[in-house]
Amino acid sequence: MKRYSTALLLGLLSLTSQLAHADIVDDAIGNIQKAINDAYNPSSSSSDRSSDDDDRYDTRRSTDSRQYDDRRRQLEDRRRRLDERQRQLDDDRRRLEDDERRLEEDYDR
Repeated sequence: MKRYSTALLLGLLSLTSQLAHADIVDDAIGNIQKAINDAYNPSSSSSDRSSDDDDRYDTRRSTDSRQYDDRRRQLEDRRRRLDERQRQLDDDRRRLEDDERRLEEDYDR
């Protein structure tokens, strides 16, 4: 039984490896045929596919550009808000220093 299952396993493995090699060869042949057809018929469906790819690329690029612009605006708005908060904090610090200085002056009298 052990020999039978080992032989069956080896046979199955050799068969599947040959099928895998055949698939690779078939894919390569198909790619070569497609390249030859595209070379001899440049105005065939590949140009339609190319324009579809270009349209998809343009759409994606346009979407990416909008997303970039939106994100850039958000960051600029955030920077402006932080700058305004910093100005307010600086004003508060100056007022505090003025109050402290006045307190010291009043105490020294």
